[in-house]
Amino acid sequence: MAAALTLLLTGAAAPALAHTGVGPVEGLAHGLLHPLTGLDHVLAMVAVGLWAGLVGGKARIAYPVAFVTTMGLAGAWAMAGGQLPGAEIGIAVSIVILGLAIALKASPPLAAGALACGIFAIFHGFAHGAELPENASGFAYAAGFVISTAALHGVGLFLAARLAQQAPVLARVAGGGLVLAGVALLAG
Repeated sequence: MAAALTLLLTGAAAPALAHTGVGPVEGLAHGLLHPLTGLDHVLAMVAVGLWAGLVGGKARIAYPVAFVTTMGLAGAWAMAGGQLPGAEIGIAVSIVILGLAIALKASPPLAAGALACGIFAIFHGFAHGAELPENASGFAYAAGFVISTAALHGVGLFLAARLAQQAPVLARVAGGGLVLAGVALLAG
C-alpha cells in the first residue's frame, strides 16, 4: 500500500504550488491550509517526521522542533521583505535529501540531523512567509502554518512507528519515492 501511495504521489508531482503568486493568503485559516496546498511542502514535512521517527530517540523531537523553529524564523524574514533566490530549488532538493536519508536509513548524530532539518526549513519557511499579503495578519498566518507543519510532522512520526513495526522495507521504498518526487519537482 505504501508503495502504491509513493508511486501515486510521485506521478502527481508538479511544479510547486505553495509559493508566491498563488492565490490570496491571509490570517489563521490560510496559514493552516497553506502547507497543505503544495505537494512539495506536504512531502517534505511528512518526510521530516518519518525520518525523525525512523532514527528514533531524541530525533523524534529534535528534528521536527528544529524544522518548525527555523521555518517560523525564515517565514518572519520573508514577511519582513527578505530575499532568498532559489527557494523553490531548495525546497525540491530538501525532498531529495530527505528521501535519500530515509531510503539509506541515515542516522547521523542528533545535532547534524537537526541542523539538516533546520536548513531545509529555511526554504519552506521563506516560501510560506513570502505568500503573506501586506494587509494580512502575519502572526495569525504564521501560527497557522506552524500548526499545520507540526501536524504533518506528526503524520510522518505515526507512519514511521507503523512502518518500523510492520514493514521496514516500505520505509526505504517511501524514501525512494521521495527522491523521485524531488527530482520531478526539480525537472519542473
